[in-house]
Order: sequence, then structure tokens, then C-alpha cells
Amino acid sequence: MSRIDQAFARARAAQRSAFIAYLCAGDPDLETSVLACRTLIDHGIDVLELGVPFSDPLADGLTNQLAAQRALESGMTKEKVFELVRRIRAFSEVPIVFYTYYNLVFANGVDAYVAAARAAGVDGILTLDLPPEESEELAEACRRHGVQTVFIVAPTTPDARLARITAAATGFIYYVSREGVTGVRDQVATNIPEAVARIKAATTLPVVVGFGISTREQVAQVAAHADGVVVGSALVNAIRDHLGDPQRISEKLAAVASDLVAGTARAW
Repeated sequence: MSRIDQAFARARAAQRSAFIAYLCAGDPDLETSVLACRTLIDHGIDVLELGVPFSDPLADGLTNQLAAQRALESGMTKEKVFELVRRIRAFSEVPIVFYTYYNLVFANGVDAYVAAARAAGVDGILTLDLPPEESEELAEACRRHGVQTVFIVAPTTPDARLARITAAATGFIYYVSREGVTGVRDQVATNIPEAVARIKAATTLPVVVGFGISTREQVAQVAAHADGVVVGSALVNAIRDHLGDPQRISEKLAAVASDLVAGTARAW
């Protein structure tokens, strides 16, 4: 089993939903990013989703846009993102999924990029702006190098296209619970149980839910139905609020992550 498969299997065995934590790689700088990732891993996350900093992150709200900007301004490059992964691999086997945009993959040569990602220790790739209909080159490279693929289902995805999306994925399905971009919301979407059930009818892969989830109560609402819960902005905000103080960033991330992870336990 892959590291991703093992993470979901462990969560199921513990009767809880997997917790997937998003951080932008290199926010606000490489050393603090290593510390932030270690802190989240030490406080119970199941999968680490690393945003690859990009100058035009069209799926991201302001919080994650600014995180990418901080990372780029600190000097993050493709090579340094891979270095971050290697440094995480020195102390953890947590599954790592790249959250990226296709230009960053394509511009470096698809096969070469996937091979380098795998060599660094990446387990999966979610390419936000690459539809499955155009993903064969990436899918073939991922098959060749043992990297799992993640694709997105939206609230507006019709049934006919759902089958195409689920067939292209090999790691898990990411259900975007709201139209629009990432960010903290006051309430989770109300249609999550029905949406997750519809996706599960089309695939045996785990189904995770993200976008707009930021509190322990919201995590619990989603965990009752989904195999995994993704939280990003609430964690990134812990970095934003304490820039220049790595120790305080670590303390805040520890508190936030511990609270959110506690929401993944199921009542049955």
C-alpha cells in the first residue's frame, strides 16, 4: 500500500476521518516552513498537502495567495520546494501531496518534474487547473514513477463528467464543497452528505472535502460523511498572524491543529 492508502486505512481503523493539512511550501521562508510542517505532523495530521508557490494561484483566496507571495518573495524555487520535501522525509513518512498548477509542471517537463517530485518523497499530485480530459501526459508520468493523482469534483459537476473525473484519479477525490476560491467560511455547505454519497457511488477511492472548513465543529460535520477533511486557510492564518516569530508560529499551529484533528473522530 502507498503512504496515502495507509493513511486512510489507519483513519478508518480508528473510526475517524483523515485530517489533511494544507500549507504553502516556503511560507514565510524555508526554515520556518520546515518547522511548521514538523509541528503539524507532530500534532496528528494524516496527510500534508503542500501548496507549490505560484504567481497566479487562481483557485486560492486571499489568505493562500498572500502565503504564496511570501514564499516567492523569500526565494522559494522548484528546487527549494523539493528540498523542503526531502527535509520532511528525514523525520517523517507522512503522505505528501503537491497542490499545484499545471504551468509549474509543464514548464519543467512533465516526466522530469514528476520523477523529481517522487525522488524527493512526494506521494501524490493535485493539479488544480488540469482537467482529466487533458491529463494523460501527467497521468502516464505518475503511473511510471509511482505518484498518485488527485482530481477535483465541484458542486456543479454533472453525473456524466463525474465518471470521467473519478476514473482519472488514483489517490483520492477532492470534493470542493463551495463554488469559488479557498478561504475561511462561517458555515460549511449544507449539501455535503448528498454530494459525498453521489461521489462514492462512482468510485471506491477515498473522498475528501475541503474549501471553507476552519473550525473543530465544521471538521466534525464533514468527518461524519467524508473519508478526509482538508483545512488550509485556518492553518495558514496561524503563520500570517505571527510572522517573524517562528516559535510562536509553531505554538499556534500546534494548538490549532490539535483542536481541528480532534474533530475527526466519528460518533459510531
